[in-house]
Amino acid sequence: MNIYDELENLKAQARLNPALAQALLDTRTVSNPVTAFCRIAQENGCTFSAMDLISAGEDSYAAMRRSTNGGGENSPLLQGEDDLYEMFLVELL
Repeated sequence: MNIYDELENLKAQARLNPALAQALLDTRTVSNPVTAFCRIAQENGCTFSAMDLISAGEDSYAAMRRSTNGGGENSPLLQGEDDLYEMFLVELL
């Protein structure tokens, strides 16, 4: 299972469990939110680390940049598309 599948499964769990959803959303207020998010995710069956989450976001963003306008410097700026943590929380709300 890849990180995207794990995030979808975690999102489905959180939608069924309000306490889990709130715990994930509460990570926004701690000093290291991505680490806290990954700890909760791991407690709920996910295997990814903070570095995996960050790397997957950057890889996905790089692939999108390469696919637009030949990936040159004139490619449109895609705000926040590299942050899977924030994108997950937005979709959870």
